[in-house]
Amino acid sequence: MSTGLDALMCSVDAPLIVVTTSAEGERAGCLVGFHSQASISPQRYCFWLSKANHTYRVALRSDRFAVHFLTSSDVELARHFGSRSGSEADKFTDLDITVTEEGVPLLADLPNRLLVDRIAMLDDGGDHVCTTAHVLSAESAGDFTPLHVSQLGDLTPGHTSDERAVRP
Repeated sequence: MSTGLDALMCSVDAPLIVVTTSAEGERAGCLVGFHSQASISPQRYCFWLSKANHTYRVALRSDRFAVHFLTSSDVELARHFGSRSGSEADKFTDLDITVTEEGVPLLADLPNRLLVDRIAMLDDGGDHVCTTAHVLSAESAGDFTPLHVSQLGDLTPGHTSDERAVRP
């Protein structure tokens, strides 16, 4: 069912990111459409993880994350992280990554990124959970054109929102 909110959000056409993390040796990463800078001073960034995703379950046990900004030429990486389930496959196999001291995978092909520490997770009963994070570092390869939701309109997610791990 289409709503006024759906129409507004389609018009906004949010940029996409890939969030990666790890906990207890288990790596995770997913495509994220809900995210925003949340404070200038101190520097804060928020991203919302689907409760259906493997990354959400790993994030519950993690304190550090990488937020990778996708460019308009990163369609295949977006599909890779958005259409596969981390509970069924290691999404990092065959990708060029480095791993931080804390175990967070950094994607070499996505050099525009933040490294963040979790401050809080807010579960308001919806199908996504907001992670508020303190920005530890920011890396940029220069100006870029972001990849937007509209550029992946035919993407079938690895899990639907009704497959959430936690029900309200």
